[in-house]
Amino acid sequence: MATKKKEITKDDIISVYMNEVLEAGKKPVSVFHFAKGKDFSEAEFYNFFGTLEGLEKEIFRLFFANTIDLLHRNTEYTEYDMKNKMLSFYFTFFEILTANRSYVIQVLKSDPNPIRNLTQLSTLRDGFKGYVAEILTDEYRLEQERFQKFQEKTIQESAWVQLMLTLKFWMDDASPAFEKTDIFIEKSVNASFELMKVAPMNHLLDLGKFLFKEKIYSR
Repeated sequence: MATKKKEITKDDIISVYMNEVLEAGKKPVSVFHFAKGKDFSEAEFYNFFGTLEGLEKEIFRLFFANTIDLLHRNTEYTEYDMKNKMLSFYFTFFEILTANRSYVIQVLKSDPNPIRNLTQLSTLRDGFKGYVAEILTDEYRLEQERFQKFQEKTIQESAWVQLMLTLKFWMDDASPAFEKTDIFIEKSVNASFELMKVAPMNHLLDLGKFLFKEKIYSR
């Protein structure tokens, strides 16, 4: 009796891809070359991914999704303020990256053009910006509603830039247990939240409204 072929899953293909990149020291040149000699066909690959680039984006999306899952397993997490939620995200996310460091370093340095390397982070970027919007609290939100949408987009974009700077620092970090990255995370997140304090900005907006009214009604 013929042995039934094992059903291939998305996770199986991702695992095989990551191992191949690490063992070969480079990415496969095509789906055909990647699927050749594997336990799945090219057609089966397309059941889950449209391209190799789509697979790469999914890997970083999973790093993000697993981070969020681990955060919510901590029953105390929901009680954290925004800054501590962000710190928790950073430490958990980079712990996951560290567990996959060889792969991350390989694929983010594979192309001489850094922009091409960063394209595989697009789904991570979308997820992270959504996360920042989700944890944003009134403590860091401007009182004037008409400025809030612009402010929220600015916070999301600046948070993404900070994450990318931290990623670059981590990739270059040669300290034991990447302890310098931990210090960088603490200092950079603390500094960014100091800059995000909206009380001075609210005062400036109030002053602006006052001066505007004075100019209008003094005519």
